[in-house]
Amino acid sequence: MDNLRDLYPSRLERRIDAFKRLDPVIYRKPDADEGPLSPEQMAFYRDNGYLYFECFLSEAEVAQLFSELTALSEDSSLRHAEDAVLEPDSGELRSLFAMHRHSEIFDKVTRNPRILDMVYQILDSDVYIHQSRINYKPGFKGKGFNWHSDFETWHTEDGMPRMRCLSCSITLTENTEFNGPLMLIPGSHRYFVPCTGATPDDNYKTSLQAQQFGVPEEDDLRWLVAEGGIVAPKGPPGSMLLFECNTLHASNANMSPFPRSNVFFVYNSVENALQAPYATRNPRPEFLGSRRIETLTPGS
Repeated sequence: MDNLRDLYPSRLERRIDAFKRLDPVIYRKPDADEGPLSPEQMAFYRDNGYLYFECFLSEAEVAQLFSELTALSEDSSLRHAEDAVLEPDSGELRSLFAMHRHSEIFDKVTRNPRILDMVYQILDSDVYIHQSRINYKPGFKGKGFNWHSDFETWHTEDGMPRMRCLSCSITLTENTEFNGPLMLIPGSHRYFVPCTGATPDDNYKTSLQAQQFGVPEEDDLRWLVAEGGIVAPKGPPGSMLLFECNTLHASNANMSPFPRSNVFFVYNSVENALQAPYATRNPRPEFLGSRRIETLTPGS
């Protein structure tokens, strides 16, 4: 493959033990100009791999986003789009990718200066949107998602070479212990956990409904949870979670009558452009891993 040496081998036939990450978590130099995150917040992110901000957006901002979310979910034409993923049993919309291209309102959120300033402080470079999506989890019918590291998938299937990337998730409905909130393993981002099993062609067509490849082995999950525990940030609409690209996370099925809808957008450093995928013959489609580096300008 015409790309850089594979520093994070995965999807192999034989098991490789987990090893400490080879990249920084915080790229900003300690003596650099200060940003919106305090030294304590930066240290927490470095050690745990996430930060949670309850009620980050105002009620008015949430109302506008929720209205747009509803409009997109009711657009029947989107159910047949390549970047829409349906629930395997009910046929309801599970995820809509490239949401910043479907909606000017969501595109504006990705350029929110309050968010971008935090991202710059952590990644210390200009950034672009690697991936964006809306995750719908309807009451009673919303399925869960297995434990995984986003970076492991983006590395093996998209060709993301290094861990210089992070995700932002904003809740548009209340996230409770009952409706399948996102769960994270604090500190798991400090290790890369290789996964076994060769990835089939066009794996994304099934993995977006139920992930089978790129899932850590149970023994690895046990020791990581024994070391860091599990957290599930919960809170009202408009709360925001920033989490490092290699932090292991998952979510349970929504067994409650209360829907759970979140928007995600992934910021990747412009210095971390995608190469050829490391474990598949062909890269995933543009809506899953963008190869168009369009540098974000705050507020534009």
